[in-house]
Amino acid sequence: MTNNRTRWPRPGVFGKERRMTGTEEIQREAPGNENGPEQVEPAAEQGQANETAEQAAELTALREERDALKDRLARLQAEFDNSRKREVKERQDARDYATQSAIEPFLGVMDNFALALKAQGSVEQLRAGVDLILKQMEEAMRGLNVQPVEAIGAQFDPRVHEALGSEEREDVPDHQVIEEIRRGYKLRDKLLRPALVRIATNAKQISD
Repeated sequence: MTNNRTRWPRPGVFGKERRMTGTEEIQREAPGNENGPEQVEPAAEQGQANETAEQAAELTALREERDALKDRLARLQAEFDNSRKREVKERQDARDYATQSAIEPFLGVMDNFALALKAQGSVEQLRAGVDLILKQMEEAMRGLNVQPVEAIGAQFDPRVHEALGSEEREDVPDHQVIEEIRRGYKLRDKLLRPALVRIATNAKQISD
């Protein structure tokens, strides 16, 4: 006789399966599961990629700034060199102009000296010609603000005179310049060279 009795699963089988299913769901949702690292790695790689891109951009900006500074430095160096050369040229031009201004007045004097050497006159005529040349030279020097130091008849002044000797005289004041041996000159108020002179000594004035 066939037993047609229906066989039902043992109690608790489906419940166990359901509990396992619930545990798996919890494991899937909980952090640190097998799928977790796979989801975190792409984000970390993206962050590293962004940081690398930022560093590359910063490096590029620094290189561009460096190149700009080098270019500016090169331009400044070129401007400095040009300015220095221009200053040297201007200084040389100023010296040449000053030299030209100083020489031009004496060109005529030299011409007259050359003519005097070719002259066929007497000694007196030659002397007169030299005297005119000397006056012409003095005029040229006055044009350069060069003046002779006052000598004969002036009281001896050690600032502009240099005494080479003395002579006993009673007709002139003591220490008065009685002879000019070599003329002295001043450029405005600056002494170019002192005048070499001979002075008088008056013993009578000294005793008085």
